[in-house]
Amino acid sequence: MNESVQGVIDSHCHLDFKQFNKDRDAVLQRARDSGVVLMINSGVDYSTNRRSLELAKKYDFILATLGLSPNTLDGLSEIELNKLLEQIKDNARQAVGIGEAGLDYYHCKDATGRERQAQAFGKVIELARSQDLPLVIHSRDAEQQALDMVKHLDKVVFHCYSGSLATMKEAVDRGFYISIATNLCRSGHHQILAKNVPLDRLLVETDSPFLSPRRGRNEPCFVQDSVRLIAKIRKMEPQEIAQITSENTKRIYNIH
Repeated sequence: MNESVQGVIDSHCHLDFKQFNKDRDAVLQRARDSGVVLMINSGVDYSTNRRSLELAKKYDFILATLGLSPNTLDGLSEIELNKLLEQIKDNARQAVGIGEAGLDYYHCKDATGRERQAQAFGKVIELARSQDLPLVIHSRDAEQQALDMVKHLDKVVFHCYSGSLATMKEAVDRGFYISIATNLCRSGHHQILAKNVPLDRLLVETDSPFLSPRRGRNEPCFVQDSVRLIAKIRKMEPQEIAQITSENTKRIYNIH
């Protein structure tokens, strides 16, 4: 039952985070041994963008996206924000996507903070459009608001999607992609989402080191848990899900 599925892509993780400092190489080896062939490392601020680029340079099985998470805006000056946007623009050719970026109404309750998130997100949206790269959206309790802001874009991934079925349908009807994270393994809502995403719009991710399907820290090899569960939910073979989600990831990120 738990045989490894080959050719899996973890479409969103944070391998540069400090949770991996002690055993990063072992984590990468476990992922490779489990059948994970590619990992997309997502930046959330200036330093993680830099580290994501470094990882992508060092390992041919890691690719980078460069972002500005709404949860990193607290205490960020306008000068620092502009420096970060400049960093993304200057390094866009070394990345496969822009993001994660978006809106987080779960962590931010006040109107002023939410307005600042929207303004920053608007600037990242414009960057993704001008660089002609896919935009990776972080949206929590704000999926519809985020979707309304990106309707003019062609290439969008809703990372770690947790919103409603109705918003998801609207997103996929626009040709956008839905990435389901490993919290699927312990969430009925996410299992309903996974059952209803059109197969040609489905990506899988761990969001490591967060959202582990097991105890403790998440890591890319655990994406296998999701692949097997989605296969079970959809009455398919795990290898089919691996192949479909990997093809989708390569298509949206233009990976050859």
